[in-house]
Amino acid sequence: MSEAVPFDVDTYLSQPLVARVAAVGSSGGPTIRPVWYLWEDGAFWWLTGPWSGLEGRLREDGNVALVIDSCDLVTGCTRQVRATGRAEIVAADVPRVRRTLARYLGGDEQRWEPRFRHYLEDPAVRLVRLVPERLAATDLSFRPSR
Repeated sequence: MSEAVPFDVDTYLSQPLVARVAAVGSSGGPTIRPVWYLWEDGAFWWLTGPWSGLEGRLREDGNVALVIDSCDLVTGCTRQVRATGRAEIVAADVPRVRRTLARYLGGDEQRWEPRFRHYLEDPAVRLVRLVPERLAATDLSFRPSR
């Protein structure tokens, strides 16, 4: 990121927020999907597999845009991180899959719904890796009017 960053992006991205990923593929129109993600090693990672229409689009054309944003109406804290680049589908790294799921579900795997535990063993599970070509952070915070 070459421009001035208005907040600590790594700290912001370490929260269990939801990213929205936009991809085009051969159909021409964009597909936008929410994903649980992990920000690690300068890359965004999320799970995919045969259940995901997004996976097919990424295989056709890996160019994506991703946004993570939050708005707290009580405090006015409003932040946004946008990334663009070429996503690639890679083999599942089970420890990384586990870290991704634990961010959202907690550390006690026995309390996870079975469908999430299944992702740790399913050979069809893959990871998508996006090393941003462009990463921008914006602080749109405001003073609440109450």
